[in-house]
Amino acid sequence: MKKRIFLDYASSTPVDPAVFREVAPYIKSVYGNPSSMHSFGQKTRAAIEEARSKVALFLHASPQEIVFTSGATESNTLAVQGVVRQKRKKGKPHIVISSIEHESVRGVCNLLQERGEASVTELPVSKDGIVNIKDVENALQDETVLVSVCYVNSVLGVVQPVDAIGGYLFKKKNKWGEKILFHTDAVQAAHYRDCNIQELKADLLTLSAHKIYGPKGVGALFVKNGIMLSPFQRGGGQERGIRSGTENVPGIVGLGKALEKIGSPERKVMNIRIRQGRDRLLRGVLRTVPGSVLVGSLEQRAENNAYIRFPGILGADLVLALDRRGVAVSTGSACSEQTQGSPHVLEALGVKGQEAKEGIRITLGKYTTPLEVDTAIKEIARAVSILSQS
Repeated sequence: MKKRIFLDYASSTPVDPAVFREVAPYIKSVYGNPSSMHSFGQKTRAAIEEARSKVALFLHASPQEIVFTSGATESNTLAVQGVVRQKRKKGKPHIVISSIEHESVRGVCNLLQERGEASVTELPVSKDGIVNIKDVENALQDETVLVSVCYVNSVLGVVQPVDAIGGYLFKKKNKWGEKILFHTDAVQAAHYRDCNIQELKADLLTLSAHKIYGPKGVGALFVKNGIMLSPFQRGGGQERGIRSGTENVPGIVGLGKALEKIGSPERKVMNIRIRQGRDRLLRGVLRTVPGSVLVGSLEQRAENNAYIRFPGILGADLVLALDRRGVAVSTGSACSEQTQGSPHVLEALGVKGQEAKEGIRITLGKYTTPLEVDTAIKEIARAVSILSQS
């Protein structure tokens, strides 16, 4: 049977063997409720706090600034909604986001705006998909309480100037004399970019385990000391009352170990190899498929991402055709796959209508081999040729 090729690492990653070994005992034999006072519970509580320290070390933060969640969507929702509902006590808050944010940010912002709980401004991006710091400055209002810009776009892999945005907002205050908070979704950035919050000047930052060779169903939100969030989940008061509910101990342990591994020096060598594979794939596809074009900046891009448009061919059709040929890619963010990708991202770059649905996202990972890359190039060329004739 022909080996299938997985080139959708931006949607999810296989669990690293070292992470699996770390997690296994907390599924099989170390099962106490971490809120229990007895030794079974205290053993799992100690594992959670050790993982919290590992996440904090990765971010150059303090352990008490780390809140564990069920994943990136919850972290993003908690960051945006938690700030807005806390600030509404003084007036109607204003939020600034980029026009290419992940649906978990756009969705909650749209909902808050529809309910009259906040007003929202979406920042434009360049034709390469990058936010201009001047547009951030111009978008601020007297009532602005939060700016949220993703570190690395989940569809295009384009890297945003979050350090410049964080630096600009560091001393900016609104009419209530409160600092304008800065949140960044760093889910796609963690493996490829420095997430030192001291350098980024971020007040809130989102992470997810299953994008970095950890387990699914767990994430973290960095909440800078002194920031108050209104929780939307009530219960036993876990996670300092910000996120109630019995903690996902195996997931949390896995997230800590995954971040510990990618925080090691070997990550730089690994990312160079991933970038070389990505560039090899790009050269091959753009050379063998007439009319194909890379969307978004190549220079300001995560090492694993190649988003390519094939004019006249729907991305969803190409994804299915490639899957039949043993190659797994996507149309964009996995959360939006059922709606044929994330056309709002391409529309923000000036790609309109049907053309905004003509791309596929190809993302490599640490297990991708040169042979898989070369095979994928051939299969993409064949699939495009067949679809263009149908």
